[in-house]
Amino acid sequence: MLKNDLIVRNPLNALGDQNDEIIAPGSFGAILSRAGVGKTSLLIQVALNALLRQKNVLHISLEDPVRKVNLWYKEVFYNLIEQFKVDQGNVLWQEILPHRFIMTFNADNFSAARLQERVIELLDQDIFAPRLMLVDGLNFSASQREQLLAIHDLAVELELPVWFTARTHRHEQENAADGIPVQLRDLDDLFSAIVKLQPQGQEIYLKVIKGCESSVNQPAIQLDPATMLLKINQ
Repeated sequence: MLKNDLIVRNPLNALGDQNDEIIAPGSFGAILSRAGVGKTSLLIQVALNALLRQKNVLHISLEDPVRKVNLWYKEVFYNLIEQFKVDQGNVLWQEILPHRFIMTFNADNFSAARLQERVIELLDQDIFAPRLMLVDGLNFSASQREQLLAIHDLAVELELPVWFTARTHRHEQENAADGIPVQLRDLDDLFSAIVKLQPQGQEIYLKVIKGCESSVNQPAIQLDPATMLLKINQ
């Protein structure tokens, strides 16, 4: 199988259009789940989908060091290679690496201003020009609104789609009317798309809470608990 087949058969295509635009440049998307259910794995699959299309991905981690994030990428990538029987996986891995930049912050010291400063440094020195940004580990609350608005300004300026992960908890109640979890209840207007990984028995389903209109009437998407890869429930 060739790289293009890997792109075409990606279950993420069910959430976006044929150009992999699940959210538009300058927009926010959120991936929610309880700890250990697979939100970082899903985030990395969003990244790999862009990397395979030769788009530069800036991965911001507020929890894990660069080495651990890289191991996550490697594990998810080679699980994909194994699942789709892609030839020359090592060559493809080396091909996509220059399109990825991992940036870490201490969560306690993270701010939109510091993020903007470091991203502008990359751009000014022609080190890396992201076309997609991922933020893993941000603690969501209504008090983060100003920070998120500042990141949104940066996303609009650089025409970047930005995906965040957000941790939910078993005891929390969703809004009965729209399914918005408590973490985003006063922030959901900032997000174009919100998806949640929902365990049901031994299965993990991807539930669309907001956006992703193209997913309507599509077969259910699941996260395989063994490989943590998305799959279409035929």
